[in-house]
Amino acid sequence: MVTNDGADWRETRRHAVRAHAAADERRRAAEQAEAAKLVAAFVAEARQRGLATTRLVAVSHDGRHRYRTGLRGWYVDRARHRAVDVAGRFHLLTVPASLRALLFGATPEPSPPPLVIGRGGRDGESLPLEALLRRRLSAGDDWP
Repeated sequence: MVTNDGADWRETRRHAVRAHAAADERRRAAEQAEAAKLVAAFVAEARQRGLATTRLVAVSHDGRHRYRTGLRGWYVDRARHRAVDVAGRFHLLTVPASLRALLFGATPEPSPPPLVIGRGGRDGESLPLEALLRRRLSAGDDWP
C-alpha cells in the first residue's frame, strides 16, 4: 500500500505559505494606503497653514556627505532623514555615498510611508506617522 502523505503534506504547506504571504501583502498594502492618506492630509494642511517649504538635502548612509536634490518639501523628523515633498510623496533622504551625487546632486526615490516610524529598530523607539506629522505641523516654521 503506497501512501502520498509526504506529497500531501508538502502541498498543504506550500498552500499555507502562499496564503500567509498573500495576507501579509494585503495588510502591507492597506497600511501603505492609510499612511498615504495621512501624508496627503499633511500636505493639504501644511499648504493651508502656509508652512514654508525648503529645498531638501539627502545624506549619505554613513552621514559624511550631504547632497543637493531637486526636491522641495518639508522635513518631518528632526534628523532630517524623512521628508514629504510638495507632491505628497514620502522620502527617506539617506542615499549611498557617491562622487556623482557630490557633483550633480542625488535623486532619492519616494518610498511608501510606514504607519509607524522606527518599527523594528534596534533602539526600540517608534512613533506613529500620524503623531510625527502632527508634531511637524504644530512646530510651524520653527522646525530645525
